[in-house]
Formats: sequence, C-alpha cells, structure tokens
Amino acid sequence: METNAVTLCGTLSGAPVFSHESRMLRFYRLGLEVERLSGTVDRLNVLVREQQLAQIELKDCPRLRVQGEVRSYNNRGGEGARLVISVLARSLELCDGYDSNLVELRGTLCKPPKLRCTPMGRDICDLMLAVNRHYRRSDYLPCICWGRMALSAACWEVGQKLSLTGRLQSRDYIKLTDGGPISRTAYEISAASIVPWDGEDVPGR
Repeated sequence: METNAVTLCGTLSGAPVFSHESRMLRFYRLGLEVERLSGTVDRLNVLVREQQLAQIELKDCPRLRVQGEVRSYNNRGGEGARLVISVLARSLELCDGYDSNLVELRGTLCKPPKLRCTPMGRDICDLMLAVNRHYRRSDYLPCICWGRMALSAACWEVGQKLSLTGRLQSRDYIKLTDGGPISRTAYEISAASIVPWDGEDVPGR
C-alpha cells in the first residue's frame, strides 16, 4: 500500500478551471461530487495535468474515476492562512460504476489529538497526520475518528505512526469575520479504521 492513495468515483460538477503551473506543467482544477451511502454529497477538488484533460472528453457532466494522492498546501492569500486540501490525479478516466471514496494513508501524528463531544453526545477526535512525499516534502492532512476509535486516538502522542483507511469529505461552515459571516468549506479525512503502525507492511494490505 502506498503511504498516500485515494480512489474516487463521482460526477463532474463543472468545467475545468486553470489552477497553477509547476515545473513547466499546467494544472487544472475539477469539481467532483461523490455521494455517500447516507445521501450526503461531498464536493471535492481534483487537480489534473493539462495533458490528462487532452486525453478525455469532458462534456454533459460525465462520471469520472480518479486515482491519486491527497495533497495539502497553505494558502496565505486573502484573510489568514488556510490549509487547502485537494486530490492530485495520477489517472483519470470515464466510469459508470457507483460512487466511491477510499483513502489509504500512512503517516505520523504531528499535533496533539483533540478529543471533543458533538451536541448529540458522540465522541470525536481531531488528528493532524503528516504524510511524506518526494522532494523531502510532506502533506499535512486533517483527520477525524469517532466513538471508541476517538477515545483510543486521544491517548496517542505526537510522533506516533498511524495507518488509516477512510474517506475524504467536505463540510460547509460559517466563519465570522470583521466584514461579516463568510461561507467556507473544510475538508477532512473521516477514518473508518485507524491503528498504530510500526513502519513495516501491514498484514493483509
């Protein structure tokens, strides 16, 4: 298993928009809508290379299968720093299967866990996972886990290596600013399973 792998199947929500240029490559941003079993729709950002777009016909809001990695960067433009989460596509193709959203990560806990309780009385723990990539860089990915997993996660210390399986989800919220309330979207990885990892291969993976 890669240290950072994501597979999505969903519906394109609009035309590609130019994002940035890096190492002589042009990248575009796609909006992908992926429905959960509950009916909630996650609206995710996917970065694709210009060459990938040239090899596929995007019209009439097609359904797409994306395989790649979850990436993060700090956007310091505008008011305050924001951690931006997106999916960097390694492969992109048309698909006709059910919506799917699978993330597999191995990384290191880089902030103390934060245990809290929802208004409905359910335990939830916020984690920040650092996942290494090439060129001595890392992605810092916000993760959450629930119930018994949350109670166990709250006991972990910074530096603990973790192996996680879950989904990438979006969450809308309102941020209060001096100029008034602003609608924002947060992205996080909701863990279906998360266990300590000793740096070796996980059996069965």
